[in-house]
Order: sequence, then C-alpha cells, then structure tokens
Amino acid sequence: MASLSLQLSSLHHTSTTPLILRSTPLNRRPPTQKPFSIRAQSAPVLSQDDLKKLAADKAVESVKSGMILGLGTGSTAAFVVDKLGQLLSTGELSDIIGIPTSKRTQEQAASLNIPLTTLNKHPHIDLAIDGADEVDPNLDLVKGRGGALLREKMVEAASSSFIVVADDSKLVSGLGGSGLAMPVEVVQFCWKYNLVRLEGLFKDLGCEAKLRLVGDGSEKPYVTDNGNYIVDLYFKNPIKDGFGAGKEISALEGVVEHGLFLGMATSVIIAGKTGVEIMTK
Repeated sequence: MASLSLQLSSLHHTSTTPLILRSTPLNRRPPTQKPFSIRAQSAPVLSQDDLKKLAADKAVESVKSGMILGLGTGSTAAFVVDKLGQLLSTGELSDIIGIPTSKRTQEQAASLNIPLTTLNKHPHIDLAIDGADEVDPNLDLVKGRGGALLREKMVEAASSSFIVVADDSKLVSGLGGSGLAMPVEVVQFCWKYNLVRLEGLFKDLGCEAKLRLVGDGSEKPYVTDNGNYIVDLYFKNPIKDGFGAGKEISALEGVVEHGLFLGMATSVIIAGKTGVEIMTK
C-alpha cells in the first residue's frame, strides 16, 4: 500500500517588544525591570468536523467538469456535496451530474442546485465519493451506520473509481474492530428470525445483534429509504475473513444487503492531526 502525507504546518506567532533606552540621574536608582518573555502561540486544535472537511476537499480535487458522480451519505459525504455545490456556483466546475445514495443526500444536493439523475438513466458512473465507518489496512470498509448501505453499494459498485473520505478515528486493524455497529439491511417480514440467525453466524466473535431503532428512547424500528429494517452486529473481536462473512450473510433469505464493502475502494483519504494521507492499493 502506498501512502502520501501532506503535512499541515503549525502556525507560530512571535511577538517582540522594542527596547527603549532612557537616561537615569546618578542619584536615582533605575526602576526594577519586569522579566521579558516571548510566548509562542500554537496552532488551533482541529475538530473532527475540521478533519472531515479536509478529507472531503482533497477528494473533490479529483472531480472534473462533465463527470457523472456518485454522491455518498453521512457527515463526511455532506462536506463533499457542499464543496461541489460551491464549485458549481462559482463556475469552477460545470456539467456535473450527481446520483445520490439517499433521500437525505438528494435533498442536500437539490438545495445546492446540483443536477441529479439515477442509475436507470446513467448506469455508468465516473467517480463516487463517500465516507466510511471503518477502514482496514486492505482498504476494505464497514459502511451503512447512516442507514444508506444498499443504495451506497449499488452506486459505488457502478463507479469506475471510488474515493473514500474519513478522519483517522475510522482506521481499524480488522473490520468490526471498533466495536461499533456493522449493519445488515433485512426485510421487515420475520426480522427477528433473521436477527437470531445473524447473531448465530458469528458466535465465535462474540457477536451481539440488535434491531436498529429510530433513537431518542423510542422503541420504533428505524426504516431505511427502501422500507427495510436494519440489524446491527456488534463484534467483540474483528472479523477474520470479510469475504467469507459477507457470503454467509448474503446467503440468508430475507437479508437485503450488508455493510461490508470489500475490494471496492480505489483510494482512501484520511485526515488526521498531522495532515492528510492518501492510501491506495
């Protein structure tokens, strides 16, 4: 894997005080001098959103006028869409058409006057840019904690290039290693039956399966843009064989799609405290 680091320079501010010489009468003692000091001001600490924006801006540098673009979903992808809207409004980009991966992204892109289309009309996509929930050393991914995994996978599989943007908190040694959710989209019919089966597949990894709820203390199930439920898998130990795991999950009747995005990313742009790193295979 090749990597390229673009270092962010620290900003240091140094102040000086002019030295003023004054004559003092012989019968007077000079006043006590206060200690002279110079303080260095460190660079501001970058927030997680700052890092996401850095990665997003770097990814958008690959966008050329006339491209068909896959527009991802999530907090990092939202920065990409914002930047595209800005470049269109200033005329720095033109004639781009986006294919959104969720209703949320569709609404954001439309508000920025980004022309939109679908896979039905444009089955070949030049470039997709999206975030990720986990990135392993092989550039395999966990995606879908935002609930858009099915449409994301359809759009990104149809793309000639797929650039992933993320901050360094998303790096893991093995998929599932963050201990956070690995989503599986399932049909509503007999969802609990599939939840039990999914948990049983990965007993040896200490897997716990939970139905995703809408949040805020509600017991109402989260429903995807496609009208399905999501079963979130939480692993105590990383998945050893991502391709094998994906195959086993997909073999279960009633499973629509899973959040393992394997062998799909062409590059990953990671923003960290020391700069932006571009990871390629």
